[in-house]
Amino acid sequence: MVIVGGGVVGAACAYYAARAGLTVTVVERGAVAGGTTGAGEGNLLVSDKEPGPELDLAVLSSARWAELAAEDGLGAAVEYEPKGGLVVAETEEGAAGLAGLAARQRASGVEAVEVPAAELTGYEPHLAPDLAGGMFYPQDAQVQPMLAAAHLLRASGAEVRTGVTVTGMSRSGARVTGVRTDRGDLAAGAVVNAAGTWGGEVAALAGVNVPILPRRGFILVTEPLPPLIRHKVYAAEYVANVASDDEGLESSAVVEGTPAGTILIGATRERVGFDRTLSTAALRRLARQAIRLFPVLADVAAIRAYCGFRPYCPDHLPVIGPDPRAEGLLHACGHEGAGIGLAAATGHLIAQSLTGARPDFDLHPFRPDRFPEQP
Repeated sequence: MVIVGGGVVGAACAYYAARAGLTVTVVERGAVAGGTTGAGEGNLLVSDKEPGPELDLAVLSSARWAELAAEDGLGAAVEYEPKGGLVVAETEEGAAGLAGLAARQRASGVEAVEVPAAELTGYEPHLAPDLAGGMFYPQDAQVQPMLAAAHLLRASGAEVRTGVTVTGMSRSGARVTGVRTDRGDLAAGAVVNAAGTWGGEVAALAGVNVPILPRRGFILVTEPLPPLIRHKVYAAEYVANVASDDEGLESSAVVEGTPAGTILIGATRERVGFDRTLSTAALRRLARQAIRLFPVLADVAAIRAYCGFRPYCPDHLPVIGPDPRAEGLLHACGHEGAGIGLAAATGHLIAQSLTGARPDFDLHPFRPDRFPEQP
């Protein structure tokens, strides 16, 4: 089989497919984790999703990531941190909304602990003192995404070909039987489209429509600091921004420390195509929102910023599974900003589909042919 894309989703597909006994080749036109994965924060979140198929997938993936972390020292290698997430509200209305969301999420297997305002500093001593309350999610975790992709690929034993661009699909009748590349053809019993933000372009090579658009996001990185922030902390507005269809700039603070001592501050969202122009307005807004949560950051230097492009689908659900319009083609893309967190479950489910096993999870909501065909 051939997997198109060397990000964390493609790497997870390779890992689970190889573990199921398949021979795997991964082709990547750039470097491993050189696209969206390399610009991510490494979020493994259940806290930011409304009840439904994506949350169910996230709960499954959270368990898979924990299993991966326990295998052969992989957890330390990818900087897996099961530190939990703290979602905070500035107003009583916001706190009530958090409580309502958590109540609905618990029915899907999510652990959520209500944190009164007076107890917030017990979780995070440097939080602003005037917040109205919060919710703690023990299942939220973090990895270093580039390390995760690299180590999953290494553990898979797959043949990895970087600097190779897929230019077309090989066929035998209606069936996809491999890929054509700028370095020659590769025959395969199956092809997995794990091309992230470019997944729509890869799908089009097979003559099928998978409408994936780029959604730009910026992240600020601070100077290295002594341990300051214990958990992944974000404002309640982040959940609404994730689900928004607006094209304009949206932002809500997501603040977390790293093993290296730097603090990552995200996250913005805007649909501007593949424009990488630095937006000082977006960065200023992120900085203000982070300082609102953690006033101590006002005197901390930001040493760099970077951006990436989330693979956005119109219904905010990823595309996972076999494509009935092109036999032999499977998709594992369109995860928007949740690809790192959902990668483990996606890879596991793709491997089950490839081997004919009954998937642990109903893939119908993620089916590739749910979108209207383009003329």
